[in-house]
Amino acid sequence: MKELIELYLAFLKIGAVNFGGGYAMLPLLEEDLNKKRGWVTTEELMDYFAIGQCTPGVIALNVSTFIGNKRKGIPGAVFATLGFLTCPVILILIITAFLTNFADIPLVKNAFAGIRVCVCVLILEAVIRLWKKSIIDRIAFGIYAVIFLLMAFSGLMPVKIPAAVFVVAAGIAGILIRGHKEVAG
Repeated sequence: MKELIELYLAFLKIGAVNFGGGYAMLPLLEEDLNKKRGWVTTEELMDYFAIGQCTPGVIALNVSTFIGNKRKGIPGAVFATLGFLTCPVILILIITAFLTNFADIPLVKNAFAGIRVCVCVLILEAVIRLWKKSIIDRIAFGIYAVIFLLMAFSGLMPVKIPAAVFVVAAGIAGILIRGHKEVAG
């Protein structure tokens, strides 16, 4: 039970300061759960983010659930998920119960303007970290370039292609190209 409470408290702390969604959470997770606690590796975090992108729901919540499951199975998944959700749910309930026209309050507008800037920095930091760990050779860069171009020009296509399709396509490309290279080499 002690480890479950530790999971809950770790994700309670992360959920309390996670503005900007899943990618903004990556530096927080890496610092606390990778460097400080040693619960996950950077590679595992990147895998969880990739899977979280493809599964229904919010990436940050999915990643919390995956890490909780890795630590303590289904009970760990539940405790990590509940820990992550506690602060945002309480905050939303307070905002809904006590404030009308919350977004129109000048103090709130100014606070969110500052928070958005910080979120941009957190997301940029996450992108740089992911880049350094993911683009490790020409094959990885080739897959990146093709997927980037397809996503960049997907707006010109008559049908919107979900991001999950690109993630699956990149995974298949990795299997086919690296598998072929390993067999040939």
